[in-house]
Amino acid sequence: MSVADAPRAAADPVDRVALVRTLGEQLPRFMRLIHALKSQLARTDNRDRAAHVLLFPLVRLGPLRQGALAELVHADPSTVSRHVAALVEQGLVRRVADESDGRASRLVVTDAGHAALDALRRERENHLEHVLSAWDDGDLAAFTGLFGRLLDDLTASLPGNPEAGGTSSLDPREIR
Repeated sequence: MSVADAPRAAADPVDRVALVRTLGEQLPRFMRLIHALKSQLARTDNRDRAAHVLLFPLVRLGPLRQGALAELVHADPSTVSRHVAALVEQGLVRRVADESDGRASRLVVTDAGHAALDALRRERENHLEHVLSAWDDGDLAAFTGLFGRLLDDLTASLPGNPEAGGTSSLDPREIR
């Protein structure tokens, strides 16, 4: 039986407290590792990776206003503005008039943007395949399912999330 199939109540309360404590210690380590990976890539790659990451939600959700994109990725609007300007300058995104409000614009990913996103996705997947090469398929499937569940539950716990009683207009599944 895999970890994902194990009953939730299998651990007694004392073990659960210890497991939650361990997870609480692992998450900051995970965030530091992600930051270190991003820093390493920034030193070896002249592309603006932080800007390119914005292509993911734009492709997944379609044209968005810049403010909605900033809210979606939980980033400061001025930071997103700089990143969007870089994407537009690189020809990866273009602005189109918003049909519902001609004064506003939506961001649309260009063919070059789709190609850049595909390259970024392949690079990410190749790195993960290398890192996870010793994992068996069952462990990878269990971890992927549980990690997705953790991300969904963390998203649902964010302030302003409608599932947590907040006022955000965003679907928590869109924050990926």
